[in-house]
Amino acid sequence: MDLATDICGIPLASPVLNGSGTFDAIAARRAFGDAVIEEFPFAAYVSKTITRHPRAGNPPHRLWETPSGMINSIGLPNPGLDDFLTGILLEFVELPVPLIVSVMADSAEEFTELVEAVSAVPGVGGIELNVSCPNVHSGLIVGEQPVETEALMKTLRPLTGLPMIIKLTPNVANPHEVAVAAEAGGADAISLINTLKAVAIDPAHRRAWLGAGAGGLSGPAIRPVALAQVRAVSQAVEIPVVGMGGIDDGESALDFILAGARVVAVGTENFRDPRAGIEVRNGLTGALERRGFASLADAQASTLS
Repeated sequence: MDLATDICGIPLASPVLNGSGTFDAIAARRAFGDAVIEEFPFAAYVSKTITRHPRAGNPPHRLWETPSGMINSIGLPNPGLDDFLTGILLEFVELPVPLIVSVMADSAEEFTELVEAVSAVPGVGGIELNVSCPNVHSGLIVGEQPVETEALMKTLRPLTGLPMIIKLTPNVANPHEVAVAAEAGGADAISLINTLKAVAIDPAHRRAWLGAGAGGLSGPAIRPVALAQVRAVSQAVEIPVVGMGGIDDGESALDFILAGARVVAVGTENFRDPRAGIEVRNGLTGALERRGFASLADAQASTLS
C-alpha cells in the first residue's frame, strides 16, 4: 500500500516522523553503521531542539520508568545555535529524508535569531517551534496563552518561506484555543502532544527522584490524553496536525490518523527500539487493511462517528 503523503508541502514517503529529541540519527549511525541511513526509520527527521545559547540540561537523575511510560527531565541540553550551524546540522542535511529543525527560545528576539539562521541553511525543509517543553523554566508563556502564541507567529511568519510547525503543550486546559491562535498567526501545522507534567518519588528517600524535581510523562500511558487533544485540535483548525503521544505500533499510529492527525511522530518507543519507526510504518499498512481502508488517504479523509 502506498503510504506517501505530505505535511504542509513537505513530501513524505510515509506519515511516520520522529518526535524531537527521541532519535539521534548521527549516534545511531555510529552505533549501527550505514544501514541506519540506508533504511532510515522515518519519512522526515525532526532534530533535537536547539536554543540560541548552549544548555547543559537538567541535573541528574533525568529518567524514571513508569507503568507503560517514562518520565524524563532532560532539560534540552544542546550546543547552542552557533555550534549547531557549523557542526551537527551539516550532518543532518545529508540525511536521506527532509529535515525539520526544532528550535526553542526564551524571547521573541531569540526565536527571531534562530528562525533566520536556520532558514538560511540549504537543505533545511521546515522549522518546528517548540513552545511546549515542561522541563525548561522559561519566561516565555507563549505556548500557554493564545494571545502570546498568535503574536509570536505573526513576528516569525515573515522571516522565512519554510513551513513552520508549532509544537504545543498538553499542560493547558484548552490546547485547541492555542492551536487556533497559532493558525491565525500564520503557522503551517500543529504538532502535539509533548509530555505531561509528572513527578517520581525516590523510594529510598523522602524526596523527588528527578534532579529538577519534576519532568514530563510520555509513552503509551499518555496515549488516550494525546488522542483526545489531537482530535480537539484537528476539529478546531484547518492546517494539518502532527499527532504523537505513546505511538508504538501501526494500530496506535492509525488511531491518531483517525483522530485527525495527517501524520504521526514516534517518540518514547525509539528509546526501546531504534527501528521503531520502521515497525510502526510497516504495521500501519496492515492496520489500514484490517480496518477496511484502501489507502492512507482514505483514512486521512475519514472522520470519527
